[in-house]
Amino acid sequence: MFGAAGSLVRVIDLRKLREDDEYKAGAIRKGADAAVIEELLASEASRRSVQTELEQLQAQANAASKEIGRADPAEREAKIAAAGELKSQLKDKEAAYAEVAGKVDELVLTIPNPAAPQVPDGGEEDFELIEVVGDTIDAPPMDHATYGEYMGWIETDHAVQNMGSRFAYLMGAAVQLEFALVQWTMTKLVGHGFTPVVAPVLVREEMMVDAGFFPTDRHQVYTVSEDGLFLSGTSEVALAGLHRGDLLDAGTTPLRYAGFSSCFRREAGTYGKDTRGIFRVHQFDKVEMFSFTDAESSWDELEMLRGIEQEILGDLQLPYRLIRVAAGDLGAPAAMKYDCEVWLPSEGAYRELTSTSNYLDYSARRLKTRIRGENGNELAHTLNGTACAVGRTLVFLMEHCQQADGSFVVPEVLRPFCGLDVILPPS
Repeated sequence: MFGAAGSLVRVIDLRKLREDDEYKAGAIRKGADAAVIEELLASEASRRSVQTELEQLQAQANAASKEIGRADPAEREAKIAAAGELKSQLKDKEAAYAEVAGKVDELVLTIPNPAAPQVPDGGEEDFELIEVVGDTIDAPPMDHATYGEYMGWIETDHAVQNMGSRFAYLMGAAVQLEFALVQWTMTKLVGHGFTPVVAPVLVREEMMVDAGFFPTDRHQVYTVSEDGLFLSGTSEVALAGLHRGDLLDAGTTPLRYAGFSSCFRREAGTYGKDTRGIFRVHQFDKVEMFSFTDAESSWDELEMLRGIEQEILGDLQLPYRLIRVAAGDLGAPAAMKYDCEVWLPSEGAYRELTSTSNYLDYSARRLKTRIRGENGNELAHTLNGTACAVGRTLVFLMEHCQQADGSFVVPEVLRPFCGLDVILPPS
């Protein structure tokens, strides 16, 4: 009826933003401008007011049209004129509605999903340390980049010539280790009730918006402009769309998916950082966990995903610390996020390997993914977690499994999947 009404963007709960001070404060803690929030709420109030007026005019115009057919011939001309005036008013009101609705859409996309109350304040350095697992070790003879070249596993010279910086050829036994990691991780996730998915890597702009990545992370995404498609930086984007518009039965949730895909990131803003080896590259493979669940269960689901991430790191015998990310360091869609940071011996520091986040109903609101429950239909909650960022996992394994004689001891859990126990250095 309203033209633009069907395209209204809804990624946060505007009623809650208007009525719940803690919810509004959570958005501000993530960097939202309080003045923009107030402008959004004022625009939304105006939109609702114009919508009411538009509905009234529509009803009057419908009634006037019916009166023309019932009118006496002497009255018909006046009725037609009155109906024409209402039609003109209706056209003006529709234009006014489209303008104010467009303003709401523009502003609402700038407001991040509010941080949950348990998330600490601050930025990147203000995380909450939850747990430290495993013993750190001293730096090995070679860092991962040098070791990868020494073993013939990483080739960057020709990759830079052929593709540019931050690309690499993965070669030899490293490829066997990569596919062993993928198969072992997938086997583990299937055992935890996940459905494996090979996810498309090209998605439409609407999907990037609905999943919560645009407009905030647009600068990190590669564009295929001729086809209106984008190379996604995680299979999470495609997995989020698996139940677009669906009404799920409560008895079927949680729905858990394990998505494998190559991932692509421009790594804008990281000039000069992590340029050696394969720690930070433009293309990498990843196994991602994704869950659709109900509001009552989503925090328990987050802890379950976190537990699987820790289980994987434990099985690989990688020492790590678990942190809760501070509000100012959260991405736009996440209400809360855990990071598992693994010890990188060559740097003498913990570096991020996996993360898991609860988006609550942020994405599902836009995707119109709902769950049919006892008290009616409600928006689903979506969660995601990195099961295995394959290339970066290899980075840590190259330093932790590297021996003094240059050999590589394959983690025990991977041996059945690659047929290798110890990989000897080149002669």
